Amino acid sequence: MKKLILAAALGLLSVPALQAQEAPKKAFDANALPAVAAKVVRPRAGVGNVLAKLQAGQPVTIAYFGGSITAGAGASNAEKTSYRALMTQWFRNTFPQSTITEVNAAIGGTGSDLGAFRNSYDVLRFKPDLVFVEYAVNDAGAGSEQIVLGMEGIVRQIWRANPLTDVLFVYTYTVSQQADLDKGVFHRAASVHEAVAEHYDIPSISVAVPIAQLIREGKMLGQPAKDAQGQEVPVAPGTLLFSNDGVHPLDAAMAIYAQTIQAAGREIADASRPGPHQLKAPLLEGNWENAKLVPVEASMFSPGWKKLDAATGLGKTFGNRMPEIWEATQPGEKMRFSFKGTSVKLYDLLGPDGAQVWVTVDGQKRDKPVARFDSYSSYHRLATLPIADNLPDAVHIVEIEIDVQQPDRSSVTNREKEKPGFDPKKYDGTAVRIGGLLLIGDLVP
Repeated sequence: MKKLILAAALGLLSVPALQAQEAPKKAFDANALPAVAAKVVRPRAGVGNVLAKLQAGQPVTIAYFGGSITAGAGASNAEKTSYRALMTQWFRNTFPQSTITEVNAAIGGTGSDLGAFRNSYDVLRFKPDLVFVEYAVNDAGAGSEQIVLGMEGIVRQIWRANPLTDVLFVYTYTVSQQADLDKGVFHRAASVHEAVAEHYDIPSISVAVPIAQLIREGKMLGQPAKDAQGQEVPVAPGTLLFSNDGVHPLDAAMAIYAQTIQAAGREIADASRPGPHQLKAPLLEGNWENAKLVPVEASMFSPGWKKLDAATGLGKTFGNRMPEIWEATQPGEKMRFSFKGTSVKLYDLLGPDGAQVWVTVDGQKRDKPVARFDSYSSYHRLATLPIADNLPDAVHIVEIEIDVQQPDRSSVTNREKEKPGFDPKKYDGTAVRIGGLLLIGDLVP
């Protein structure tokens, strides 16, 4: 098989099989997983199906599934200098006979918990041949079991839709990981991702390892240093700067990310053989294999709601992520629906004019309203409103009502009011905008 044309080969360290896969079989405990040795590449079963299509000059669709780093935050031009854009261009240059279609399925500030629910809409409906999954950074604040539920759900959804789709896990860098990487291990979230990768024989690449090495050697600075007055200190000549915030790579670091993936590809290519991927018994029963994004319906809403125009405003901005968006701006407006299942969330927008809402499940009203506004709400962005988890698998009735009171906006307005052009009217309103339901279950009439 034609091998990928790459800059350098990297060593392969054998990884012992998880204890959960050995006899006698023991119960899998996500919270007891050890830190995994930090390594650039673990080829495992490789990506033989997409390589075969590339070799044959067939059309290939590549999806990039992750958070803001994969979206391109930090890059000077997300569609040209992000690692995602660089990798897509590399595939096009290396395999010019293949038509390469890119699917940008990255949303900033989101982890595998939301990923498992939006996978079908944002990734699988495009029928990808290869899916890059980059969630370890944004999963850092989640519990280990929740990470497994989401990541395992994503993998099982992909292979249930098409067992010939290849999957590749990517672990990116933040300065908070440096201490662990200096010890030679991944941080907790990446280690949990590795447990899923090992169980399903999925290749993984850490672009964090070479960044940590450069920082360790004094050749790169993780983020700008500041003097006693809080002013940034200029970076020394000859020293690369990873990021402005310790998280989102600048162009030089994005290029290293892409070069690392390209170089690691040689070992992955050596390990790759085409064929269907097998869905083993799950690590965790109850993983989010059945999680899905369900469109809302007009019948769910009271008369004051309206569907936003997909060609203008917020409807246009977020229409590529939500099937359709419904908006209400007056207190007392309600949404009501029934579903049979175990988990439900709203897929909605937070924003400067966001309301607070009352949530009622099966007749039980929460003791306080939930704000659709937070300390980052100087702009509108995608969010989720958890309604209920771990419910009995039965029919449940959910009601959402806009409260007459507005949420406390001081966490934003106190910060923004000294800036030029501050308009207090921007932060006035009781708006709710809902673009879908995140269900483990099904709607019922």
